[in-house]
Formats: sequence, structure tokens, C-alpha cells
Amino acid sequence: MDFPIFHLDFMGNRLLIAVIAILHVLINHSLAVGLAPLVTYFEYLGWKNKSQEMDQFANKVMFVGFVITTSLGAMTGVGIWLSASLVSPASIGSLIRVFFWAWFTEWIVFVTEVVLILLYFLTWKKSLQSEDAKKKHIKFGIALSIFSWITMAIIVAILSFMMDPGSWSQTKSFVDAVINPVYMAQLAFRTPVAMFMAGTVVLFLSVFFTKKGSPLRKSVTKTTSIWILSWSIWVVVGSIFYYSVIPDMMANNLSIAVGTMEFSNWYDSLLVVMGVGIISVIGISLYSLSGKNLPIALSIIPVLISFSLLTVFERAREFIRKPFVIGNYMYSNMFRIEEYPLLQKEGILKHATYVKQNSINDENIVEAGKDIFLLTCSRCHTSHGINSVVKKFQTMYGSSDLNPDGMVAYIQGMHNARYFMPPFPGSELEMKALVTYIQKTKDYPIPTEGAQETGVTVSIKRGHQ
Repeated sequence: MDFPIFHLDFMGNRLLIAVIAILHVLINHSLAVGLAPLVTYFEYLGWKNKSQEMDQFANKVMFVGFVITTSLGAMTGVGIWLSASLVSPASIGSLIRVFFWAWFTEWIVFVTEVVLILLYFLTWKKSLQSEDAKKKHIKFGIALSIFSWITMAIIVAILSFMMDPGSWSQTKSFVDAVINPVYMAQLAFRTPVAMFMAGTVVLFLSVFFTKKGSPLRKSVTKTTSIWILSWSIWVVVGSIFYYSVIPDMMANNLSIAVGTMEFSNWYDSLLVVMGVGIISVIGISLYSLSGKNLPIALSIIPVLISFSLLTVFERAREFIRKPFVIGNYMYSNMFRIEEYPLLQKEGILKHATYVKQNSINDENIVEAGKDIFLLTCSRCHTSHGINSVVKKFQTMYGSSDLNPDGMVAYIQGMHNARYFMPPFPGSELEMKALVTYIQKTKDYPIPTEGAQETGVTVSIKRGHQ
């Protein structure tokens, strides 16, 4: 309520964040956290076995990781901050206040990581000049691997806190925020997943960076296959550990998180599909382990499966914490739990800063309803785009006339019918204004514009100048 409402009605705000964040996580896990130690290991094998070909292979793989992480990875990292600050500024503000020192530390670690990846990649040719230079270069790779993992470890603390703050809700302690009930389990899951994904990427690249039937390819594919198979065991262990600490309320959301509302009944079938995918990666790794040449068409399958599984995981992680954006503290509409009693009594418009209407009457009820929609619904819904609130009600009541009394009754109890939705934070009069706006925009389907298009109206409240 203290920020202008940014809104994209054609795609939805949550999809904007999801696309950027998932792309960043895929790059970060596979080509930063996971790839650095695997490339370093290949460089070590090349040095140990006096194999210049193995060293060149490691350099080529690192080139791919370097280019993608320092371009697309860097842009999406900044993009997460930009999109989250636009779409959910209240939650980002709360997280910064809680995790200021963690993010400060992460920034220092990240800068160090950037320096290390530059040193590691750009000094590769110089490392070939002597034994001491190569040993020093391998140490750069080890340091890069450690700092890449530390960056992830810090961010995972924040992500897991958003799922379950634990005792922080009572103590407001930074230590309790970091060591939350989900932290160790999520870190124990993400670490082997990153290593596993990196292995699938290297297995795919080996088809292009080595000659068919050569001793180098056999050595690379054998080493990579062992890497994938070894980490796959810990992926399973981490998954079980992670699932065991998820709160029951979140576990109940999994069927919708994985299959969406339309395919929630297919949850068991989707789990089977994911299980088959993992088995397929293991099967292809065993095939490579045997020393047989891996066709290009087959080599891309493990990459697609591992990336798809992490994408599903990220969507599920984001969804299962609903109705909260920060567990048991702030709802996904950016209203804090403690604010609800006052707002449901006095209404949200009275306490909102960037709205055109602070009260509701017969003349402004539609405009007031639009402000209420933007404040309460637009974090997850659009009016006519993806996850359209109009289409939701048309599905419930038919595509003809919407039932205003039925809509008000539904909004009053929607958090009971769909427990992943937060309760309506405003007054009953504001519910009616919201329903009026939804009916109006159904009849005149004009996309709802956010502050980036309409500009900003600052409401001057009584007693303020």
C-alpha cells in the first residue's frame, strides 16, 4: 500500500518474475555452482595424467560456462532484483531489513566470485607455462567452486525463510531467520542438483568437444557419467530430506503446484513421469559409462530432463508457500497478517498512499474497485490476461451475467475454498466495489493498467500535508 502498483495485465506479474528467476536459477545451478568444480576436476585430471587434450576440453567447457554466466546469468540476476522490486516491493523491503547483513556478505562473496571466474578463465593459457602456474590455476578453480557454492548457500537461507520463518516470528532474530526449519534441507537438495545438472551439461558438450571414438571422449564420458550417477544418489536423499521438513500446509499444495488447477488430479501421474525422467538420465549415464559413443540426440535428453525438473521444482517452491509470500508473516498480496484486523474494519483505501479514491460512493465505485483490484488481486491475477480473474468467475458462473451476490460471498470465504489464496484484506463495501469493477471490465474488456502506464496519484490523507 506504500508503493505504486506495477501491473502487466497481458502476462501477469508473477509470470514476469517466474520467467526471469527460473532462467537465472537454471544458469546459476548448472553453469556456476555445479560446473566450476567439475571443470576444475577435469583440469586436475589433465595435469595429473599429463593430458593436454583433457586440459583443452576443460578449457572449452569453461568457455561455455564463462560466456553464459557473465552475460545471460548476470542480466537475469539483475532482472530478479528489478522485477521483484516492481512487483513485490513490500516483501523485498521486509527481506532486506531481516537479511541486510546476509545480502551484504553475499555481495562481497559474489564480487569475489566474479573476480575468480575472470582470473580462472582468462589466465588459462598462462597456466600452461609451468607446473607451478598450473597448480596455482587449479587452486583458482577450487576457490571459484567454493565461493560459487557460498553464494547459493546464502541465497537459499532467504528462500527457505520465505517458506517457513520458524521461530523468527517470535524472536525477530537474524540467526533464527537464517537457521530456519527448511534451510539445511533445501541446501542439501540444491547442492547435489547443481552438481547433477552440471554433469548432464558436460556430457552433452563432450559430444561436440571430443572426437567420436577417441580415448579422450571415452575418458570424459566415463568420468562425467560417474559424476552424474554419484550425485544422483544425493539428489534422492536430499529430496526425501527436503520433503520431510515441508510444513503440512505446503505439502497439501503440491498437487496444484506441480499440476496447476487444471491438472491437479494428474499429480500421481506427473510424479511417475518425473521419476521416469530421472531413471532415463541414469540409464543414459550407464550407457555412456560402458564406453559406447553417445549420439547427439541422446546426449541432449539428460540436459532437458534435469532443466525441466528444476523448473518444476522452482514453480512448486514458489506456489506451495501460498497464501504467503513470507510464511506466516506477509500474504502474497503484500499485506501483513497483523494489518488485517484494522484493514478489514476500516478498509484498505483509507490507508493506501497511491490510489485515486480514498472512499467509495455511487459515482466512483468502478474506479475505487480498480484500485482495490490492483491492491489486493494483481500480484497473482490479471483482469483479462494469464490467470484472469474475470475468466475465473466466468468459469464459476458462466460466461453471461456474473452473480454479484455470489461473487461477494465467494470472496468472503475464498481462503477456505482455496487455501492457497489469502483472505480478502478490505471491508465488505470494498468487496462490492471490487465485484462492480470485475463486472464492468467483463462487459468492457479493457486491460487494467498499472502505475507504469497511468502515472502516480498520491493520496493526501487527513492530518498530513
